[in-house]
Amino acid sequence: MSDKPKGKLALYWAASCGGCDIAVLAIDEKILNVAEAFDIVFWPCAADGKVRDVEKMDDGSIDVCLFNGGIRTSEQEYMAQLLRRKSKVLVAFGSCASEGCIPGLANMNTRKEVFDTVYKEGSATVPENPQDVRPQPATKMPEGILHLPVFYDTLRTLDQTVEVDYYLPGCPPEAENIWKAITAIRGKGVRNLLCEAPEGPSRQKVPDTFSAVIGLNTTVCEECPRKRGEKKIKKFYRTWEIIPDEETCLLEQGLLCCGIATRAGCGALCPAVNSPCIGCYGANDGVADFGARMMSALASVIDSDDPDEIRRIIEEGIPDPVGSFYRFSLAASQLRRKKKMQIA
Repeated sequence: MSDKPKGKLALYWAASCGGCDIAVLAIDEKILNVAEAFDIVFWPCAADGKVRDVEKMDDGSIDVCLFNGGIRTSEQEYMAQLLRRKSKVLVAFGSCASEGCIPGLANMNTRKEVFDTVYKEGSATVPENPQDVRPQPATKMPEGILHLPVFYDTLRTLDQTVEVDYYLPGCPPEAENIWKAITAIRGKGVRNLLCEAPEGPSRQKVPDTFSAVIGLNTTVCEECPRKRGEKKIKKFYRTWEIIPDEETCLLEQGLLCCGIATRAGCGALCPAVNSPCIGCYGANDGVADFGARMMSALASVIDSDDPDEIRRIIEEGIPDPVGSFYRFSLAASQLRRKKKMQIA
């Protein structure tokens, strides 16, 4: 038993699938060590907790908050601001909080288009809706006014809403990396961990990830044991079109493998089971746009100088460029969302 006083830990789930909460439990019996080092003061997924109880806490009284999910509603924005204020250290936990992830792909559509898909009469989810009822922020009822969170037009990442101290990538982060991060916080203490950050008034100046602790600042290719040679791509295949051999680089076999542009840390788990990396750990430190980095890498391996042939190779093999290159990072990218067409 440590002589250190127990810290306070909070976890929250915003616009995400919830897999990050499950991943925390994947550390298995080590969750008992977490309970030994921290009092878990807020974790709505696993224990009953009230927002009003968090509101009553002193600012900065929570030592660490693992916040997963992007910001899609007014409620999620409020919780991000509240937990930022109450927490010494705020961690963007997983791809959704860090980059927007799959929910961020909805930025290719407007809020109206999203609601049309879900609520328009005749849709797969609402066969009958003759009055075209849509969610409203406030609805007057005999019992009083009922309130729903406002659904924003654009999903934002956590750091586009509040300042973030650290990022732990992955969809979800691997249990091993979660444990390493928690161990680093527990072992060094929150104050010492923060002192490693460069001087400056902005939390954005702290290290991009727990790279120094976990050793993530390289690419999946460096973790992948497959044999690599000279890449000359004449055709890209969809994953169901071929059965690749188990020893050769998947990209060299024509499968769109994002390992060349994706941060390491997962142990190259997807290539290990003959499936291409899809980029869930995001880009390395210093890369401004994952999709641009990926496209630049592919441009150097397409085996053609003919513009028409290059166009054919890309259009036939990569029919969904946004879903392929920005599957996890659209909301955090230079694009952020689909732009409205400007008519001259």
